Amino acid sequence: MYDELTEVDIKKMQEEIDYRIKVLRPQILEDVKTAREFGDLSENFEYKAAKREKSRNESRIRYLERMISTAKVISGQSGPGVVGLFDKVEVYFEEDGETQKIQIVTTLRQNALIGLISKESPLGKALMGHRTGDRVRVEVSPDYSYYVVIRSVEKGVDDESLPISAY
Repeated sequence: MYDELTEVDIKKMQEEIDYRIKVLRPQILEDVKTAREFGDLSENFEYKAAKREKSRNESRIRYLERMISTAKVISGQSGPGVVGLFDKVEVYFEEDGETQKIQIVTTLRQNALIGLISKESPLGKALMGHRTGDRVRVEVSPDYSYYVVIRSVEKGVDDESLPISAY
């Protein structure tokens, strides 16, 4: 299986890998060395915490490298008036009677709390390819779905201002 990522996603992941290898790894190794000098390792909290941080850093590096190696590079291009990647969409939720502005992003940059919705989420999948004025059915599960109306589509671009997800 592969993840659909943009070139900016891959660039940001490579920058994080470089930072973790060149900056964090030496700092963490120094922390482990310092904590080891505190004495009995079986009751040394600082040592255990430093080892745990080392493990988290190495795990994140492996995760990012695996994401890059298995990624399918996609572009954010879509036709005029059609919902595509990085577009800002004003959506009316019929069930709630509320309007919300969201941005469709890659899975790596999603953050629903600030309106960044993954293109692979139920809402993101449903909106992709539709136009302003369309009434779209969003299927969350076989037992539950709801309808939204696209009020407006503002074309977006893949820029580096959107951070990648931390963990």
